[in-house]
Amino acid sequence: MDQIAKDTESLKLGDSSSPSSSTTTATTTTHGPAPPPAPPSATDNNNNNNMDMDITSMLPELPPGRRTHNYAGMTLEETVADLKTHPLFMTELDPAAAEDNEELAALQALAYEGTPRENAANFKEQGNECFREKRWLDAKEFYGKGIAILVGEERRRAAGGRRRVRKEGAGTSSSSGGGAAGKKGVVVVLDAEAGTRSAGPDLSDDKEKEDEEGQKRVGNHHPDDDFEEVDDDPAEVAAEQALLETLSVNRAACHLELRNYRSCTVDCAAALRLNPRNLKALYRSARALLAVHKLAEADDACARGLALDPANKPLRTLTHEIARAREADLDRRKREDERLAREKLRDTLLRTALQARGIVTRTTPGRRPPDMEDAQIRLSPDELDPASGLVFPTMLLYPCHMESDFIKAFSERESLEQHFGYVFPLPWDKTGEYGVGSVECYVENARGGLVKVGKKVPLLKVLSGGDVPVVDGLLKVFVVPRARAEGWVREWKEAKAKQVQ
Repeated sequence: MDQIAKDTESLKLGDSSSPSSSTTTATTTTHGPAPPPAPPSATDNNNNNNMDMDITSMLPELPPGRRTHNYAGMTLEETVADLKTHPLFMTELDPAAAEDNEELAALQALAYEGTPRENAANFKEQGNECFREKRWLDAKEFYGKGIAILVGEERRRAAGGRRRVRKEGAGTSSSSGGGAAGKKGVVVVLDAEAGTRSAGPDLSDDKEKEDEEGQKRVGNHHPDDDFEEVDDDPAEVAAEQALLETLSVNRAACHLELRNYRSCTVDCAAALRLNPRNLKALYRSARALLAVHKLAEADDACARGLALDPANKPLRTLTHEIARAREADLDRRKREDERLAREKLRDTLLRTALQARGIVTRTTPGRRPPDMEDAQIRLSPDELDPASGLVFPTMLLYPCHMESDFIKAFSERESLEQHFGYVFPLPWDKTGEYGVGSVECYVENARGGLVKVGKKVPLLKVLSGGDVPVVDGLLKVFVVPRARAEGWVREWKEAKAKQVQ
């Protein structure tokens, strides 16, 4: 409290002379121009400089590799583009530019530092984390990286190659001068494709030299001097294969979630080649095969799994699903067979009915049949009853007025007059030229000529004998006003004559 009192007294809060003097000054300046501002003192300049220094010290530092970079003459776009070449600021990776990017190479090397099994196990853990979060695509990629490492080791062993390892004590002391790890900036990486270890990029200031084989040296040291080839440890090989089996099964699970069923079966097959008793591989393979409706193969995979573990609940459940799918498939096939049998019988009965009546049908080569929806030549009312009558889709054409009407089912027992009863009067016939007693009807015969049809004649009589074919499943009848019939017939014959010429 005593200190607060002293501070208050030092501020002279009770001094009334200062406000009164300020008031007096303010009153005086209202009657004249304002005095010029006082020039900044040396103390003010020092305070400003100290403030700038404080703000600068608060700014984050650039990465070590960028501290000496000169951005003074660069535009904003150029600066951003340059920063994006650093792994911390990258938004996309250009494979061509990545080869010369030392920072990126160093980060990539860290991911492959260690034995092949350790690297693959690291990718497996990352994949498992993504899988738990249901990030199937990311998990698949991580599992794939681990698989690529171990498959490279398998190929190396199959080709008779030996494992390349660091010599004991190599690179443990910087004074030796020959250890790869002892040199500044040299890291050991694992080639994911070939499964071999190699020296990473040299980020030191030492000058590089090339030997007679064109390989780079740092001083008198060659990166290969730190490594030797040894025989594979059977225990390590077994551990790698077990890990490869697990990675393959895990990636198969990702493919199953992503509905990449073929890829799922491929990964399961790879796991089963390593271990035919892998129940997860059998289950996921069966699940994928069921999804693509390969029921026999799915049932076989389940049977192999249950032979190993008869009490396996997922496999037993999947077996019931396959059985239900098989029953549904049998029902579907049965219905399809019945449908095909009905269609075959229907076509047979239709051909027999047309032949018995002497009716000819013809298809125009190279021409699509007209779209008549479900209208077609058929037996009616029952297509599977030989006693049913024939019906024909029929087009009534009015060539003098370029109009038409469509009759979906013209029975062989009906005449044109019966249909004219509901067709006439025509809505567009303003002069009343079309009526049952004022029109003439024609059909085209097999030779391209016209045949006059009586309006009271049954259709069967018109079509029987084969002189009037039904072309492309559609019967065409020309309806012409009697007053214009003679002229229209003449024009028809002239047009046909020109076509012959």
